[in-house]
Amino acid sequence: MKTPQKAIIFAFMTKYAHDEILPFEGSGQDKKHQVEHMFDDIAPKYDFLNRFLSLGIDQHWRKKAIKRLAKGQPKQILDVATGTGDVAIMTYNMLQPDNIIGIDISQGMLQIGREKIAKAGLSGHISLRQADSATLPFEADSFDAITVAFGVRNFQDLEKGLSEMHRVLKPGGKLIVLEFSRPHNALFKGLYNFYMNVVTPAMGNLFSKNKEAYSYLNKSARAFPERNDFIRILNGVHFKDTLFKALTLGICCIYEGRK
Repeated sequence: MKTPQKAIIFAFMTKYAHDEILPFEGSGQDKKHQVEHMFDDIAPKYDFLNRFLSLGIDQHWRKKAIKRLAKGQPKQILDVATGTGDVAIMTYNMLQPDNIIGIDISQGMLQIGREKIAKAGLSGHISLRQADSATLPFEADSFDAITVAFGVRNFQDLEKGLSEMHRVLKPGGKLIVLEFSRPHNALFKGLYNFYMNVVTPAMGNLFSKNKEAYSYLNKSARAFPERNDFIRILNGVHFKDTLFKALTLGICCIYEGRK
């Protein structure tokens, strides 16, 4: 019979299909370090390719996700997998909280984010730091809200990362996750598959010279436990009032949970 401590450790060993998809097969590094290296490499072109490959729709998705926090008027916000700080900047502009902290494992992405924040005159309101989602460097009950945009599928341990976010949320605080999903409409699905399997890696290779990165981002998005499967995972790490909302014919979903 497992002790409570062993049971907790065991609970964070659950594997999902996207865990087996790595940016650089055969590198010998674990997923966390491969993802860090990948984002350091593509950081200079990341924002441009996001806008280009999504035709700008990704900005619309981010705004819809952030709006779901407006009613609660959060004052202390954590943005996990902040990348170049897009969501952090947009969140401040839309909600005017007291403070936003963005964390990411890629220093390359964070450096670009800091430059964007300084240019926007928001360095006094938004700070970025390097940190791992599996061991958040914050006290329990620290934040009114947490956002994660297109980052949870890159966690080395999905449940550990979600549990850490639950820990640092204040009681009643809300988690908002934005992540790719797979369209269910048969006609649109074929177009989506062609775009993700052929166009996205080709454009990633052309502009960033890193076809592997954009191939990984596509494959991990397709393998990620989406919709009700992800809701079950949120419920399993003790989030309440969970729900999801599909966007743009189902190619993206907003997920929501409360502590």
